[in-house]
Amino acid sequence: MVEESSRRLVVLDISAEWCSPCRALEPILERLAEEYAGKFLLAKLEAEDENMKIAGRFGARGFPTVIAFVDGGEVERFQSAQPESFVRAFIERNLA
Repeated sequence: MVEESSRRLVVLDISAEWCSPCRALEPILERLAEEYAGKFLLAKLEAEDENMKIAGRFGARGFPTVIAFVDGGEVERFQSAQPESFVRAFIERNLA
């Protein structure tokens, strides 16, 4: 993921299966990933069991947490389910 972020925007979705806001946000992220046709990579981390430690390393304090990475570093993040217009603006800002 870090290596890929040197070539294009990587959007990491940290979520949990039991999280209803996560289930609301997931189809929005997937739809936008399809629409943008490879301009960014949508990566997913299910914060279950062993992955909970990884989620902690990313500073995820709630789910979903969505983090944008460019050139190996975090550039922006948001938490909780958001409307498509918010998510689209988040992606646009970080593609620029």
